[in-house]
Amino acid sequence: MSTLDTNTSTSLAGLAGRGKPRNRPLRTIRETAIRSLLIGCAGFSLLITIMIIGVLAFETSRFFAEVSITEFFFSTEWSPMLGEQKSFGIWPLVAGTLLVTLIASIFALPIGLVTAIFLSEYAPPRVRAILKPVLEILAGIPTVVYGFFAVIVIAPSLQGVSKFLTGDELFGSYSAGAAGLAVAIMILPIVTSLSEDALRSVPRGLRDGAYALGSTRFDTSIRVVVPGALGGIMASYLLAITRAIGETMIVALAAGGLAQLTILPWDQAQTITAYMVMIFTGDAPANGVEYKSSFAVAAVLFIITLSMTLAGYRILARFREEYE
Repeated sequence: MSTLDTNTSTSLAGLAGRGKPRNRPLRTIRETAIRSLLIGCAGFSLLITIMIIGVLAFETSRFFAEVSITEFFFSTEWSPMLGEQKSFGIWPLVAGTLLVTLIASIFALPIGLVTAIFLSEYAPPRVRAILKPVLEILAGIPTVVYGFFAVIVIAPSLQGVSKFLTGDELFGSYSAGAAGLAVAIMILPIVTSLSEDALRSVPRGLRDGAYALGSTRFDTSIRVVVPGALGGIMASYLLAITRAIGETMIVALAAGGLAQLTILPWDQAQTITAYMVMIFTGDAPANGVEYKSSFAVAAVLFIITLSMTLAGYRILARFREEYE
């Protein structure tokens, strides 16, 4: 090899060495710090979760030391604050929670999906740029405002509609229907926003292939885009339903405080969260069985939401396997 080639190789090797990043130790320190922060946040979240479960388990065990599990799970009467003979059957509270959630889901889920399809497939960019922020503003409204809206606007409207259709005011000032409609308005932005994001994430090639085969925009939206985004749509549904189950202020203000087994939307109902609000804002003694019962019903609510979350993971996994 000539001297020129040797010098050239040496120069290139030097340039390659100088081209290597000199801040590798700093980058390693940064990555280690970020990893440690994430691990710390995850550990802190796990610790808080364990503490919450521990408090619920401890207080629930104190409640069941005074009230039998058989009465709690197999009785159909809930009257912990009335008279000497108190009843602690959980099912009226569960029925009220599910009734309000069902009413909210019947209205919010299909309307949210239709709105999402319109925003994703039909709306011009200018219209979408206006409607999407307006819907997201609804998600930022405090739930107590929805509660007052249900009492002042929705409940009288239901009274007027029922009187016009049946000649009788089936709905009172407080009802499960009024609370359910207010919850539906509250969860509508969740369904719409998440479903619309899922629809827009469907590859453009699927749409173009459907159009090339002669499909209309409606057929493409319903038969191609919606099935392709079904995992995200189901995720938005589950998140909205879980949010409806845990809603507090709307049902505390609009549903009424009567715990009863009913499936009629014009009846009053009391949900699990509304009962907890009543206990902690009322005159129940801190060491009384009424106070302890709020932790027992909170544990039931925790089990319901956890079961829905686990079922949601199974459903999402099935849809993901089917459409990937």
